[in-house]
Amino acid sequence: MSPDRVNAGDPARTLALLWRDPAAVPTRGPRRTHDLDAVVAAALALADEQGLPALTTRRVAERLGISTMSLYTYVADRAELLDLMLDAAYLGMDRTDTTGRPWRERLAAVATENRGLYEAHPWAAEVSTARPSLGPGQTAKYEHELAALDDAGGEGGLDDVTRDACLTHLLVFVRACARDAADARATAAESGSDREWWSSVAPLLTRVLDPVRYPRAVRVGAAAGEAAGSAHDPDRAYAFGLDRLLDGLAPLLDAPLS
Repeated sequence: MSPDRVNAGDPARTLALLWRDPAAVPTRGPRRTHDLDAVVAAALALADEQGLPALTTRRVAERLGISTMSLYTYVADRAELLDLMLDAAYLGMDRTDTTGRPWRERLAAVATENRGLYEAHPWAAEVSTARPSLGPGQTAKYEHELAALDDAGGEGGLDDVTRDACLTHLLVFVRACARDAADARATAAESGSDREWWSSVAPLLTRVLDPVRYPRAVRVGAAAGEAAGSAHDPDRAYAFGLDRLLDGLAPLLDAPLS
């Protein structure tokens, strides 16, 4: 099964729907009993509660109390619905006013906003956006996030391509961490907490992990596990990784005035 992605439907029709172009409203077919925003809200609620595998046009129609055929007077298929959902999620994101603050704080705020997006809508981290849908939500998000790099990079600032690359680098990191955190939650839900898992395997590990043969693995693994309280702490990994990412951008963004 191919992964979910935006812009998987008719691009011209999808764009018209995203921007609520009247030309996208059919002039034939059953009379509409809802507006498009209500349809999108129902789809968002379904995906938030049950994940993308549960998202079908039939189930969205059931939530709205209409037939699946009636739903097709709003959207042609699931692909269009997914574009609309993700753009609505973008529109609903927090947008922190970081005007006048250092670039590092501004980018950290962008990371926090995107992390909040994925916590509110975990399914969003699973959707490929390699070919963006360019709706009003995505466009407003991009404009807001690019502003976090204003006045960075010394005299003249960053060129536009570098500015986009810096932002993309940050967003890819946050999305990867969001998927990692979702995997950790799913694992805990299916098989108990990390502490429970470690307790069950500790007797065997004590017998097979020879500290002489595996000195680094045993020493470092024990130290990291004790510090995190588990084999892996997504929150700790996110905080560490964000600091290192920003450190890596510093030579570029802290370029002195010439």
